[in-house]
Amino acid sequence: MIGSAEGSPRSLPLRKVGVDTLRLLVHLSAWLPLAWILWDYLNENLTVNPIQTVQQRLGRIALTLLLSSLACTPLQVITGWRGALRVRRALGVYAFLYAVAHFLVLVGIDYQFNLELLRKDLAGKPYIWVGAGAFAVLAPLAATSFPWWMRRLGKNWKRLHRLVYLAAPLVVIHYAWAKKGSLTTLGGDIVQPLAFGSIALFLLIVRWPPVRRQIVRLRQSLAGRWAARTA
Repeated sequence: MIGSAEGSPRSLPLRKVGVDTLRLLVHLSAWLPLAWILWDYLNENLTVNPIQTVQQRLGRIALTLLLSSLACTPLQVITGWRGALRVRRALGVYAFLYAVAHFLVLVGIDYQFNLELLRKDLAGKPYIWVGAGAFAVLAPLAATSFPWWMRRLGKNWKRLHRLVYLAAPLVVIHYAWAKKGSLTTLGGDIVQPLAFGSIALFLLIVRWPPVRRQIVRLRQSLAGRWAARTA
């Protein structure tokens, strides 16, 4: 991890304003999709199968927010800007909340909490098992994402939260399978799953220590050359 240089006292308030603005944008952006869904519901714009439409949209939003959370560290590695790290936790928590909503629409509205019917359908819908596995991984991460748990768990907190590297591929596979697409044979509806999968793979590769060190060295080299030119 590359430490950020200390700024002048005059620059610190500007940085704080920038971070606070980013946090505000993150919160607004996270609530906007839900407001959009409610608007479409009130205006009857949810297609002929509104339950499925809402469920799919909630899942897609959860995946988008999860990848946004994963993108914060690669963004810092590539650009050296640490501001995104301050909204990483909020993005992750929002991703889990949308995953909870996605799950509740499936179990509570689609199956009306009929666990026996859900159990029977599980045999023919293996993507639900994959989604449940991803949900089970994300749940403890969301529950321990707060400062109190960080202090209590110490070094184990980072070990636990590395499970997000497992959750992200599981969510992508769940999404691709639910869309009736196959990432292995490139058949079916795979455009969006392939896009999400490519983004997830890129974000995980950037986090790989050898790649990460190489990117940091390249960034520092380019910054040094730019400083020499402008000196």
